[in-house]
Amino acid sequence: MALLKVLIADDHTLFREGLRLLLEQSGQFTVVGEASDGQEALEVLSRTSPDIIILDISMPRMDGLEAARRIRARLQKPILFLTVHDTDNYFFDALEAGASGYVLKDAIGADLIAALHVVHRGGIYLSPSVTKRLVEDYLMRVALGEERQSFDTLTPREQEVLQFIAQGLMNREIAERMFLSVNTIQTHRLHIMEKLNLHNRAQLVQFAVRLGLFRASAPGD
Repeated sequence: MALLKVLIADDHTLFREGLRLLLEQSGQFTVVGEASDGQEALEVLSRTSPDIIILDISMPRMDGLEAARRIRARLQKPILFLTVHDTDNYFFDALEAGASGYVLKDAIGADLIAALHVVHRGGIYLSPSVTKRLVEDYLMRVALGEERQSFDTLTPREQEVLQFIAQGLMNREIAERMFLSVNTIQTHRLHIMEKLNLHNRAQLVQFAVRLGLFRASAPGD
């Protein structure tokens, strides 16, 4: 089986070296590039062809969020954030920037490796602590009847589009799954956002998580 190619961007040299060692000793990955900030990550990306991009959030010159936005504007490569930031604001900013995974740096190696495989397969992976807070918030809103009432205002086709958005798929990918044009998916997406009073991709995914449309992938899924 071919090794998955990974690009790592983190401003701590020792952390990058340790991460490279962990990934390559697993026998499942090869690190094809390293960068110390977002700007360098874009430069390295232009010379390499990784299957997965690992970004830290807090980096000099250009942070990981801005780097992710620029990468997603050019390429459809899965991006996984590996960070110390355990707050909802950073998590949803990462989703809005185009991330497929969000893993905290205190995770064990096996969890990170599982996360990389999940995002490479097209799924979304969240650190357990992030998922726990989202589920608790979802249960509270379900008890109040807020989310389900809003969801029921969507047409069946719009509900299906929202489920694909919750899986991290972009408009083109959803269009291929549903055998529709990208413009049609974009129209459905706009209608969903208008009905739910949401304003961006991060809020759409947040709503879907709260409603239980998104199930965080566990190791081995």
